[in-house]
Amino acid sequence: MHEMSIAQGILDIVLKTAAEHNAVKISCIKLLIGQMTQVEPESLKFGFAALAANTIADGAVVDITIVPLVGKCNSCGQQFTVERYSFLCPLCHSANILVVSGRELAVDYLEVE
Repeated sequence: MHEMSIAQGILDIVLKTAAEHNAVKISCIKLLIGQMTQVEPESLKFGFAALAANTIADGAVVDITIVPLVGKCNSCGQQFTVERYSFLCPLCHSANILVVSGRELAVDYLEVE
């Protein structure tokens, strides 16, 4: 379960950020998670809740937005949603694809008191 190590990294980031802003409570954490990361949102939330116990992030809502996997063809310029990890341009069938989004794993923002 790689979600637990990801949850630990997120907790480290939010606690450090909260401390830098003299926050006493973290109420919400907004995450951007790319489809290609294959992170299971419910497992991540569960792991985060377990790790955040007895910290200022205890009870924080973890709001996750899944970012779709989008590619751009370097041959014809077509931008498209990648379906079933088929990295072929639907227009010209080139495999010369740049991943535009879908690999994100980021804390977008925090709500703190």
